[in-house]
Amino acid sequence: MKNKTIAGFSVTKCSAFQFFKKRVRRWMRSPKVSVDKYQPAHMRNSDTFVSTPTQKDAEPQLWCQSHCQECHLCQVIANTPDVEECAHTKARSCKVNNSTKVMPYLNLLLHTQVLLAKRKHDDEFYAVKVLQKKAILKKKEEKHIMSERNVLLKNVKHPFLVGLHYSFQTADKLYFVLDYINGGELFYHLQRERCFLEPRARFYAAEIASALGYLHSLNIVYRDLKPENILLDHHGHIILTDFGLCKENIEPKGTTCTFCGTPEYLAPEVLHKQPYDRTVDWWCLGAVLYEMLYGLPPFYSRNTAEMYDNILNKPLQLKPNISNAARELLEGLLQKDRTKRLGAKEDFNEIKAHVFFSPINWVDLNAKKLMPPFNPNVSGPSDLQHFDPEFTEEPVPNSIGKSLDNALITASIKEASDAFLGFSYAPPIDSFL
Repeated sequence: MKNKTIAGFSVTKCSAFQFFKKRVRRWMRSPKVSVDKYQPAHMRNSDTFVSTPTQKDAEPQLWCQSHCQECHLCQVIANTPDVEECAHTKARSCKVNNSTKVMPYLNLLLHTQVLLAKRKHDDEFYAVKVLQKKAILKKKEEKHIMSERNVLLKNVKHPFLVGLHYSFQTADKLYFVLDYINGGELFYHLQRERCFLEPRARFYAAEIASALGYLHSLNIVYRDLKPENILLDHHGHIILTDFGLCKENIEPKGTTCTFCGTPEYLAPEVLHKQPYDRTVDWWCLGAVLYEMLYGLPPFYSRNTAEMYDNILNKPLQLKPNISNAARELLEGLLQKDRTKRLGAKEDFNEIKAHVFFSPINWVDLNAKKLMPPFNPNVSGPSDLQHFDPEFTEEPVPNSIGKSLDNALITASIKEASDAFLGFSYAPPIDSFL
């Protein structure tokens, strides 16, 4: 093994480092993973939806049509901008209606951008997620987007779920205005530290479990838990984000059967195309906890077909460098039979009662009274040290919120507008003011 320095961090060049390096490279190059290619014959040609990070757009254009604006937020964020230079980022930024400044990319995926914006009258920072309607309609994901919007509206009262402040649409794009979280992705920190000590992994797992338990109490199954969807806030607390694969209206004994998720974290029942329930989230929690403790997902293989076979058939292997409580928890969460999985009977109550979490005071945890084991040490909202420079150095187009002169309402624009009726949201005027 060799030591290597990345962004000032000393990283041991080992299997975990190689895994992350190749995983990021694969995501940057491949716009989509073909699931059918790796599925058993009886699962092919079925309705599948697998979430995989994708490569960024080349020079995305953020033109907005003023005639499709739906709510008063458009008067704040989606009017004609004047372009100026944002000194601290060396990137182009936009003044929007003299109220909002749009700054660098925080993330950039195919057909999706996440931008940093600051409302000028109070200097509040927001993350603005921008989605291309055309791409959503092409992949028939309208229901997923509306479900994400609905779930976001329910998250505002939980400390470990990202909150939605506004949502609105233009002729060709959808906008989510979200909490701005700048402590970095859990994946980002795992990439640099290889794995976490058990107390740190326990703290993160407890906050994640609390968030999942809250979603389950609202009859929502998350279905896409992975380190890339877990953020750290400026104090080091967990924030769960990206609710595009959530399934609503799943009662305690209810099931669903859509094939979706991320390959490394798919539960056996999902791969088998069997009906599954809330316990699919506890499997994913086990996979993430395993990755935090060992540096790799539990059944990982570079060969996707082999990885799927491992998930379905390979016994769980646990190295001896964890406590008996951690071993017992992983064995319970990564139980291949969902009816015997930890959480199958009493859901979140089973998880928090496990001996692994005995050091956790759950009331204090949810009140954010427990000191996080790691502080991202950000100097303020404009501190972007935990974001990949590949995204933050990307120039922001000077057309955000700007309408084309004499724009034509085409049939495709009309169809896109009709597909997302009721998407827009703004808080009451008095809370906005």
